[in-house]
Amino acid sequence: MTHAEELKSSGLKATLPRIKILEVFQQAAQRHMTAEDVYKVLLNEGSDIGLATVYRVLMQFEQAGILSRNHFEAGNEAGKAVFELNEGKHHDHLVCVNCGRVEEFYDAEIERRQQEIAKERGYKLQDHALALYVICERDGCAGKAAGR
Repeated sequence: MTHAEELKSSGLKATLPRIKILEVFQQAAQRHMTAEDVYKVLLNEGSDIGLATVYRVLMQFEQAGILSRNHFEAGNEAGKAVFELNEGKHHDHLVCVNCGRVEEFYDAEIERRQQEIAKERGYKLQDHALALYVICERDGCAGKAAGR
């Protein structure tokens, strides 16, 4: 499916800013990006799409189900909206409190236990978001935590 077809199937007109921003998410090595991250990529590509347009398109993409939004409370982007492509598969996140690195994971046992816990307490789980705040093992990152 082309970018234009993907946008149209989501009910959005295939404008140049929308196509460019969709390409950023589909081609970036970084999977979780703020509006500012997207804007920087576009600037580096020589695009003249403004930051306000980036914000507007991200909101449209979220409403259309193309992107998912998270708010992680740690790392470099603490408190900022972070967007990722919505690929329709549930996953949870590990977020490094030092460098902000985000890694996705899925664990069937955690999912099963959450359902059980809700049921034991008289609830039916509708949705959830799980972010585990960690210190990653990358060079220098774990060392920063020891020096805090």
